[in-house]
Amino acid sequence: MDIEAFREFCLLKKGVTEEFPFDEHVLAFKVLGKIFALTNLNNEEFTVNLKCNPERAVELRDEFNDIQPGFHMNKKHWNTVFFEASLDDKMLRELIEHSYDCVCAKLTKKDKAVLANL
Repeated sequence: MDIEAFREFCLLKKGVTEEFPFDEHVLAFKVLGKIFALTNLNNEEFTVNLKCNPERAVELRDEFNDIQPGFHMNKKHWNTVFFEASLDDKMLRELIEHSYDCVCAKLTKKDKAVLANL
């Protein structure tokens, strides 16, 4: 999956915005203001940090070389995924979905209601 396909897939989700919250190189995708995916546009390799259930994060890292502990993130909850390596698009979409769902699950009741009505 290339950067454009990644971007389009993220923006299809309810309540998602894209921003550069840190600098002009780090692109973040947020659901109602909470980050679920980010990538550094200056990296030589296209990698994305995605949120993950802690137990699943460890399992994925053990199974796939292209999934590593989150670079510059809480390694318990974030993975860095190499998007242009051996993982297929179906798997990459599942990882993005899981990250989005993890963030949505932690939204307040009020924000969950807002999201449901979008």
